[in-house]
Amino acid sequence: MSSAPVIACHQLTKAYHDISRGETVVACKDITLRIDRGEFITVVGPSGCGKTSLLYILAGFETKTSGSIMIDGRPIQGPGPDRAVVFQEFALFPWLDLRRNVEFGPRERGVSRSDIDASVNQILRTVGLETAANRYPHELSAGMRQRAALARVLINDPKILLMDEPFAALDAQTRLALQRELSKLSAEMSLTVMFITHSVEEAVLLGDRVLVMSARPGQIMADISIPLPRPRDPTSLEFNEHRREIARLLEQASLSPVTAS
Repeated sequence: MSSAPVIACHQLTKAYHDISRGETVVACKDITLRIDRGEFITVVGPSGCGKTSLLYILAGFETKTSGSIMIDGRPIQGPGPDRAVVFQEFALFPWLDLRRNVEFGPRERGVSRSDIDASVNQILRTVGLETAANRYPHELSAGMRQRAALARVLINDPKILLMDEPFAALDAQTRLALQRELSKLSAEMSLTVMFITHSVEEAVLLGDRVLVMSARPGQIMADISIPLPRPRDPTSLEFNEHRREIARLLEQASLSPVTAS
């Protein structure tokens, strides 16, 4: 591809010191990766393989040990407004109603009241929560709280969305609904997405590409393109061929790490 990638990693390694064991642990090693604008990347791998470490480095929450990682050709210096993070926990202020939770970012940036109101109204409509604006988090279902958490980051107009198992705690029906809404939203808003999951089905349902990571130290053992039309049918033959391939790779990954060449 001729255009510059939005995210580029070259031989990225993250290690940390385990105080309890008195040793250095390498979470991920020699990650080389290119993500282009508007791509939806899902990441699967055994527990402890460095998926979240990679995402946190991209978010600017953690620093790399070696290698390089760039966003739009610039090194990451820390968190920035171009990146938004959605966690499994809903990360809402329990003492604020939904509207005030969603408007928190623009209000802190000093955006005018009229612009805030217009933006909040639009984003609540986008995520289907316009009728719940005056409710508090404890009055919302789990699915509504995760929609609210998504609205709270999308109102800041990020270019990159980093998601750490955001739907893992939801029931199957709510999870499927949010997966489809996220897929539609990411395309409409031209978002570049990295989405960590332990679910192979979720990875295939959402990803333009699925990255399969090895056991610790995590390396990318496969980068699989999913050229299926959206919305995707989890019962289709093609979908299940991809799912079986990735499940087989994950079984291999759990047995032994990749050896760097």
